[in-house]
Amino acid sequence: MSAFLIFALVFLTACSGAVFKPGEWYNGLRKPSWTPPRWAFPVVWTTLYAFIGYSGWLVLQADLMMIFAVWCAQLVLNAMWSFLFFGRRKMQLALVDLLAMLLFIIVYIALTLPVLPLAGWLFVPYAVWVCAAGLLNWQMIQLNPKEAS
Repeated sequence: MSAFLIFALVFLTACSGAVFKPGEWYNGLRKPSWTPPRWAFPVVWTTLYAFIGYSGWLVLQADLMMIFAVWCAQLVLNAMWSFLFFGRRKMQLALVDLLAMLLFIIVYIALTLPVLPLAGWLFVPYAVWVCAAGLLNWQMIQLNPKEAS
């Protein structure tokens, strides 16, 4: 049952990115020169969601419910980002969401490393990607001030 729960939660989170897609609005924005190509996002996120899911499953199997609550919180924030950035076109609010997500990711890593090192290490690439996404989000605000509010 726990594997199904983890799969369902991660799948629902990933669906946020499928529902709230970049579209024409995003295509018309100015972007930093170092913006990853569009094909990179689904490749990276598929890998990250697999890591996120496996890590959450490890925590749930170990019955670490406080840590699992942190895992769930970062997942909700993850799902909210696509809605805020692409759905509502609120780049600044999306950046705040992303910073909160990063905080929960860091807390999750700090909590899991001492008790389930693999679960913590599986979140490190996620933290790095979210840092890069935050910088990209911030630069998009700088490059598109009229669209950012």
